[in-house]
Amino acid sequence: MSKTKNNLGKYVSFSTDWGFKYYFGREEYKLNLINFFNGLFEGQKVIKDLHYQSVEQDGELEHDRKAVFDLYCTGEDGEHFIIEMQQISQDFFKDRTVFYT
Repeated sequence: MSKTKNNLGKYVSFSTDWGFKYYFGREEYKLNLINFFNGLFEGQKVIKDLHYQSVEQDGELEHDRKAVFDLYCTGEDGEHFIIEMQQISQDFFKDRTVFYT
C-alpha cells in the first residue's frame, strides 16, 4: 500500500498575529496590498504607492501584543493619506482620527 501525499498545501491564517504581519507587513506583498485597497475603494481613491510604518507593540502577555501598521499612501493624483491597519479593537478610534488630522 503506497502512502499518498497531501497536496492541499499549507496556509497562513490572517487572524493570527504572525499571519497578519506575514501578509500585510512585508514589502514584497506591497503590490498585492495596493490592489486589495484599490478594489475596496472602487475607484473613489486609487493608490499609486504606499510606505509602511510599523507601530507594533510586543507585550509580555498575549493580550498586550498589538500589530498595527500605518500605511502612508500616495494616490494617483498626488494626494497623500494614511490607512491604519490593525488586528485589535481600539477604544479611542475617534481620538486617533483627530490626532491624524
